Amino acid sequence: MIAGVTAPSTETTDATAEAPAKRAAKAVKPDKVGIAAVDAARSGLLELVDAADVGDHLGTRAEDKRVVTHYFDCRRRGYRGWRWAVVVARAKRQKTVTVDEVVLLPGEDAIVAPEWLPYKDRIQAGDLSPGDLLPTDDDDPRLVPGWLSDGDDEPEVRAVTLELGLGRPRVLSLEGRDLAAQRWYDGDGGPDSPLAQSAPATCSSCGFLVRVAGPLSQAFGVCANAQANDDGRVVSWDHGCGAHSEAQLGKRSLPQPLPDPVFDTTSTDQLETF
Repeated sequence: MIAGVTAPSTETTDATAEAPAKRAAKAVKPDKVGIAAVDAARSGLLELVDAADVGDHLGTRAEDKRVVTHYFDCRRRGYRGWRWAVVVARAKRQKTVTVDEVVLLPGEDAIVAPEWLPYKDRIQAGDLSPGDLLPTDDDDPRLVPGWLSDGDDEPEVRAVTLELGLGRPRVLSLEGRDLAAQRWYDGDGGPDSPLAQSAPATCSSCGFLVRVAGPLSQAFGVCANAQANDDGRVVSWDHGCGAHSEAQLGKRSLPQPLPDPVFDTTSTDQLETF
């Protein structure tokens, strides 16, 4: 961060996002005095940064009545594509402007950091190593208290486990279940994967499909074919692969058996001798 310069904001609130649209709708009339105040804007900028870091004047933009932003090329090393933005304003009936704000903003070709993504949202399947912990939040919307149940157990079993205090502290919420179902359906075990598109039939008619319990049993099962790519994985009923239990080679695809050999014992063969 440069001393005396407001750091560029990386977040845009709804209010700031709507403001430009509202100002554009009002068709703000450019202030002639503010537009012409290029030297005043440059002088205000040079009070905060070195002259070597300031390039050519790139243009102006009318922000509001008697408020104009001047843009200057930034020549500071490491800030290629960035630009200085100097906001000038003047009071009513005044003939001079005042520098209100100086910020460094990225242009279209600027090198900027990627959008921040929290650590817990960056973790993907397979990232955890043995010993790694991934704690869940107390208010995780995918989980609900165990006494609400997840619908997978019978009422009689649920009553006994609650009385004995053997139930799980938290179970899947409806939102968590829907997220899991959608993730599985859109993944490699769903109907749109290349493996499923080339399958002779779907998993719903395969003898190797083991249904899961609970509400998810209406759409998902587990593959139990050791030779299949999805062995031990959750697959949707309309998924499929070439290891389907009813996949059979057609008769035309099988090699034709050869006839029995014939031994000729009535004729002789003429052989050349050397």
